[in-house]
Amino acid sequence: MFKNAKVYRLQVPFELDQMGLHAQLGERRFRPCGPVETATMGWTAPLGPKAEMLVHTVGQVHLVAMRRQERLLPGSVVTEAVAERVAEIEQAEMREVARRERTQLREELLAEMLPKAFTRSRLVRAYIDAADGWVVIDAGSDKAAEELLALLRESLGSFPVKPLEPQVIAAERLSNWIRSGKAAEGIELEDSCVLQDAEDARSTVRCRGQDLSAPEIRNHLDTGKRAVSIGINWKERLSLLLGEDLSLKRLRFADEVTNELDTGDADDDGALLDAELALLSLELRAVLARLCEEFEVLSEMPIAAPAGMLGADVQRPSEPMPASQVEPGSSSAPAAVSDQASGVAETEDRPPWD
Repeated sequence: MFKNAKVYRLQVPFELDQMGLHAQLGERRFRPCGPVETATMGWTAPLGPKAEMLVHTVGQVHLVAMRRQERLLPGSVVTEAVAERVAEIEQAEMREVARRERTQLREELLAEMLPKAFTRSRLVRAYIDAADGWVVIDAGSDKAAEELLALLRESLGSFPVKPLEPQVIAAERLSNWIRSGKAAEGIELEDSCVLQDAEDARSTVRCRGQDLSAPEIRNHLDTGKRAVSIGINWKERLSLLLGEDLSLKRLRFADEVTNELDTGDADDDGALLDAELALLSLELRAVLARLCEEFEVLSEMPIAAPAGMLGADVQRPSEPMPASQVEPGSSSAPAAVSDQASGVAETEDRPPWD
């Protein structure tokens, strides 16, 4: 199950089927970091390392998984190694090491140390709902979501999407929910929120397990703070933390809902993933439709793309131009080092339902 949902709107219909999408993603299948590579990223099977298919499809919902691996080499360790090497040269040759030579020494030491550095892997999953035009990414940060979108664009040639853009000030709407004690139809307030000063983001109050109707919460709102996220429950089926950017975090289905999952065969990983993906996509369709209505988000399905223009940047003539897209990035991170310990280790791929 997804724990987060960064949501985007397709700007053209998505017309690839499972095999077509698999073939396109296959050009960027994940491979581990080479000895002197700082990072790599690519597509891996949503069902886990033993599976071959890079796409798992239920109906018109396509699940994909991006794996990013990076080598962790502390900057302080490299700096210390360079200083030691410089000291050795200066003592042995009785001369001062110039800046250009120091730079060369650093590059040589990086080449020596990188193959011995730890590797860390991260799996980011997403699904494309071709029927309703949603792209949902299980990412807690914009950076991780943008990396996946960039890799999709590199793999498909073009993948125009647009984040949800409320036509109202979402923080004010969330604050009004707390003041009135009543949210939109089908939505109940829970016991968590984040309140932030409208003028100073450093002035933030985080509440969990708190009665949102309590006087102290109202006092924060009356003195200039606004709700930038709030815990809600959708029809007693799904709990989540709704952000002012309409991102969804801490997704958790009610036990009664997960008990409804019909896998057919409890030992069949594919059947379990089918059931979970169907449940997740159907519930989020309903939640997103309600949120788009409440926050006045333009969410019409895009017009059909002309033949041969899959992924072309077309849109409804009557709608405003979409927000700037994330530029495609490289599969490798910039040649930088990380503040982590060195050694040899690697995280293990896990099936997406773990």
